[in-house]
Amino acid sequence: MKNTPLPDDVGRIRAFNRTLTRRLGVLNERYLGRDRPYVESRLLFEIGADGATARELRQRLGMDSGFLSRLLRTLEARNLATTQPSAADARVKAVRLTRSGLAELRKIDALSDKLAQSMLDSLDESQSQRLVAAMAEVERLLRASSVEIAPEEPDGAGARHCLDRYFAELDARFPGGFDRSHGHSSDTSDYRAPGGCLLVARLFGEPIGCGALRTLARGVGEIKRMWVSPDARGLGLGRRLLCELEQAARKHRMRTLRLDSNGTLAEALRLYRSAGYREIERFNDNPYAQHWFEKALR
Repeated sequence: MKNTPLPDDVGRIRAFNRTLTRRLGVLNERYLGRDRPYVESRLLFEIGADGATARELRQRLGMDSGFLSRLLRTLEARNLATTQPSAADARVKAVRLTRSGLAELRKIDALSDKLAQSMLDSLDESQSQRLVAAMAEVERLLRASSVEIAPEEPDGAGARHCLDRYFAELDARFPGGFDRSHGHSSDTSDYRAPGGCLLVARLFGEPIGCGALRTLARGVGEIKRMWVSPDARGLGLGRRLLCELEQAARKHRMRTLRLDSNGTLAEALRLYRSAGYREIERFNDNPYAQHWFEKALR
């Protein structure tokens, strides 16, 4: 369900953005007193000590390839970074910091810590705690607002990543482990159009969650493979995925949705019950299922 912000809400967000960018000094051509603007310093940080690929940098920073290429050329000209074909795949550009780049990164980190401390120095203890708590909440909500959910092919890289993590978590959490050969767990053909779909949630380009829908019978669908990365839990993503799957089911002219779950997945059981799913008798032969649910769609 889309949220319609009030005009005052939009104004407050814009005011917050203006205050934040000014306080952080990101509008200064010499960010943190160094000989470069904020965007170049941020790129050094994202490359980091371990390096990164150009594709990863584009995803993390939301940059187009042309702008990123220009920034990388600037860093290379200053002997702060190098860009070379990856040893694993020559089509992939691997970016690494030089010795000078690593030294500069350490300086930037120290200056960033000093800037953060300066935000607390003029506040009393109570105000400092309120500011840090508010920043943590804003950061969490901004991450939640940055998540994008879209259908993907079940054999796509993002879908495979999520499904592999999903099965690995079941194997770790179920008392007797999880065998993917049972219950047609490796069969994803039902999650393709026109009978179903598979949704993948991404945060800054990285897959962090999934959910699938398949047809059980005419007008009846089943939700499968609901998973959210532990790093993304607490963002309301499970509920968003569930709502998106219900919307997809309506488009498939499904009037009823069913799903099953295991008793060890307490958070999933709470989600389904709070979303209006009621427990019913067993409707499948899934050997790992202990609870069965159904919901009539409106």
